[in-house]
This record gives sequence, C-alpha cells and structure tokens, in this order.
Amino acid sequence: MNSLKVKCPAKINLTLEVVNRREDGFHNIKSIMQTISLYDYLTINVEDYTENKIVLSGNSMEIPYNEKNLVYKAAVSFLNKSNIKNKKISIFIDKSIPIAAGLAGGSTDAAGTIFGLNEIFDSPIKREELHELCAALGSDLNVCLEGGTLLATSRGEKTEKLKTPDYEVTLIKPKNLGISAKEAYTKYAQKEIKPKYDMTEKMINAINNNLDIKPFLYNDLEYAIFDDYNELQYIKSALPKAIMSGSGSTYFILENINTDFSNEYDVITGLHFLNDGVKLA
Repeated sequence: MNSLKVKCPAKINLTLEVVNRREDGFHNIKSIMQTISLYDYLTINVEDYTENKIVLSGNSMEIPYNEKNLVYKAAVSFLNKSNIKNKKISIFIDKSIPIAAGLAGGSTDAAGTIFGLNEIFDSPIKREELHELCAALGSDLNVCLEGGTLLATSRGEKTEKLKTPDYEVTLIKPKNLGISAKEAYTKYAQKEIKPKYDMTEKMINAINNNLDIKPFLYNDLEYAIFDDYNELQYIKSALPKAIMSGSGSTYFILENINTDFSNEYDVITGLHFLNDGVKLA
C-alpha cells in the first residue's frame, strides 16, 4: 500500500473546566470531548526517494503548507519514531473544518497523519505508542485519534472512554473571528472570580444513567472571553442554550435549528455524535 485516504473528524467540548495552571505554561483541564460528523480528509501518498521528504498541499488558503503545519510535524514525528528512511510523503489536506474555531481541525489532521502513515507502513508502531506521539504534539490529538465520547484530563492528552449518547449537532461560527487558545486561557487566568460548577462530573453521571446531558453543557473559556466579542453575544442572544466549543469561536447546540443568522455567520446543521475517531475513508 502506498496511498490511502483518512477521514479526520472535528470535536466539540461538551464541558471544559479549567483546573489550574501548570508549571509548563499549559492548564490542567477536565473536559468531555465528543467527535462529530464534520470531517477533513487527508490523501497520503508515499514513494521511494533519496531522503525523507514531506510535501503538503490542500484546498485551504488559511493554513501553511510547510514545517509550521501540525501535519508536517506529525509526519516528521512518525518517521523519527518508526526509523523509516528514504521516503517522499505527499499529503493533500481537504479542509472542511473551520480554522481557529475550537473544533480541533489542526489536531485531527495531525492525528490522522500519524494514523494513516502507520497504516501505509503496516503498523510499525503500536497503538499505545501512537498515543504517545499524539500527546507530544498537542492537547487534542489523542481525543481525535481515539474518538467518541471521552473524558479528557491533564492538558487534554489523557483520555477515558465514555458511553456515546445520541444527539444531533448544529454549529454556528462567526466567519471572520478566530480565537487562539492562548488568548482564551490568558483571559481566564486574569479573571478574579472563577466559578466551579463541577459540570463534568454531573455530565458523566447523566451519560451513565441515560439522562439528558443538555443541562450540563459548560465551558470556562466562554466565560473568559464572552464579554470581549459582540459576535459571541449575538449567537448567545439568538440561541441561549448554545455553548462555545474549546477556545472558540464556534458555538454549538444539540439540535437542528431554524434560526436565521446573517451571512456573517456559518451555520452547519445535520451533524451527529460519533463513537470513533480518525479512520480510513
């Protein structure tokens, strides 16, 4: 096998609670993350070459196609770990997941790269080691590799599988607003009052007992940045039950909606919860 296609799902944060700031500058979190049926696709081709070379391309003008891309870093990480030599790896990134949106678009593509290369080379790396590579590259890669409904702790790389409930999902994103994780966590750290609602544990209880999870949707980072962006306030005024995913700027609601938004917002309906992560297309 020298070519394959990988399906890389987006994720949403059903809960996101910041526990504390770590010495390495990251934050410990408790979050229930959920993969959903919105995908990027990677087409990976491998051929013999005089050295290892990675070539990226894609359909988006918003991301770099060089060593700054997490996909590139994931490919380098895989080659180093597997000790594979003299290969040209070409990866085409077909993006549908919005950029800087709190949906793990970059992370899922990186996890898909590691997964896909392992498939092409007949699994030289064990599943546990794939997770180690993912953890070293970023906070959400392990969630995207494993998929489904997951309790994510530490900085997000430690995961525990939960039962996957059945919900439809609608995403609402301001077209011209991207928010970095650094901004969101910095503003949370600056808040003098940090509410503790323990929504993650309450949602786990609801999932385990087949109860409605909607009352327990919550995001500390929404609390941190909400007052700074009129676009977020507009979404919340139109859909009070909507919750921000990750560090934003995407909001989601667990139903299909008929609410009209202006053309300054992208609305994606008809999505649903998945019980898996990256996989062959």
